[in-house]
Amino acid sequence: GTGVSFYLSFKGNAAYGRLWEARKIWGGIVNDSRSWAALVNGFVTTDHVDASEDTLVPLKRELVHRHAAWLAALRIQLRRRKNWEHDSASNNKIRKMIGTDDQSPERMAKRMAPFLEEDELARVMGLKNQATQLLARQAERLRDLKQQGYLEDFRHIELAQLVQNFYTLQGKCERIKNFPLPRQYATMAFWVLMAFLVLLPFALVSQFVTLVDHPHAIWFSVPCSVLVTWIYAMWDLVVDFTENPFEGLANDIPMDELSRTIEIDMFQIIGESDIPGPIERRVANIAL
Repeated sequence: GTGVSFYLSFKGNAAYGRLWEARKIWGGIVNDSRSWAALVNGFVTTDHVDASEDTLVPLKRELVHRHAAWLAALRIQLRRRKNWEHDSASNNKIRKMIGTDDQSPERMAKRMAPFLEEDELARVMGLKNQATQLLARQAERLRDLKQQGYLEDFRHIELAQLVQNFYTLQGKCERIKNFPLPRQYATMAFWVLMAFLVLLPFALVSQFVTLVDHPHAIWFSVPCSVLVTWIYAMWDLVVDFTENPFEGLANDIPMDELSRTIEIDMFQIIGESDIPGPIERRVANIAL
């Protein structure tokens, strides 16, 4: 039992490390996204170009809205199921309940449509990695704005650095998504746990017969075995659901809520009037 506990502790630490790293990555996305909107609003100016201030509004809106489209594309790509993630009927029911069951290209296009022009949306949807291509388009637009005089060299470098940061954060998310907790650790933990739980009642029978001077002492092993079995089994189940933070279940990283928070902050920074409302998590901490 002690050996199994150590093994499950190791697996639990590794799984929680993946979850916590994913949350820190999305914390970085939140912070850098706010910085992106603030710098776009402050750096894109007519100081070095002969143009009216009215020309800045669509430029700022384009850069901020394309970033909102990147958030939509990223979270849909991260929620597309891998063959090692949970795919039972009960899990799919939870996905349908919280709205993460459909991660198709059609839904991605629908999510990005409010933020992109039709021609850009069609071009992006024809490519392989939509989130990556949207960041590439951001870099192209920054170059264009620099050439047109809306950005000077220093401001262009600062905004380009943020685009690079988004690439880095996206890559970290993809690393967690595409490389699971090594299967040898997960599978070995399961079989060791099963062997322990099968043998546990036989060990407890002899202990109760020896320690309790009662003709029915043997039956005390039944509730004790059930309790210990439940504790170990539930801990293994919790760890199993913790190791994949982007599989679209209720205890994953709340990417929809975080993305909406980012959208609200960015749109308010650039002075838009049509601000979406916050998303309240409809289902949280659903029992496994």
